[in-house]
Amino acid sequence: MPTSESVPAAGLLLETLLRTTHQLHLQFESHLTDLDIPDYLSGPRLRFLVSVSEAGQLRMSEIAAKLGIKPRTVTQFVDALEQEKLIVRIPDPDDRRATFIKLSETAPPLIQKARLAMSESADIVLASLSPEDRGQLLRLLHQITEPKERIL
Repeated sequence: MPTSESVPAAGLLLETLLRTTHQLHLQFESHLTDLDIPDYLSGPRLRFLVSVSEAGQLRMSEIAAKLGIKPRTVTQFVDALEQEKLIVRIPDPDDRRATFIKLSETAPPLIQKARLAMSESADIVLASLSPEDRGQLLRLLHQITEPKERIL
């Protein structure tokens, strides 16, 4: 049985996870720049575009719920991505208050290039991990992020 001295404190683990996430984000953003992906296409905006791409077309309120972000953030993303001609707004014919969004014709090649950058970054970051270690890391990350029933 591990002693309290050999078990890392939860705060240390969380701090390390946050620092690691930050470093991964910086490396990914740097790799995007190396592949001439425009600066306005940050990781969060790319995630947004990928979600729109997967759905084909969806309401702005739906993407807010899907990504777990505030409607105001969706509006900011859509405004910025529309200005860059990557997103198109379409009025919802069934609800005058709602707006659909979909990718423009210029977005898919840029998304594909950015996904390649993400894959290459992941290969670099995870190069020191064996396939078994990668599987264990994935299981642990899922264990942390999956909802759990709380006992009160």
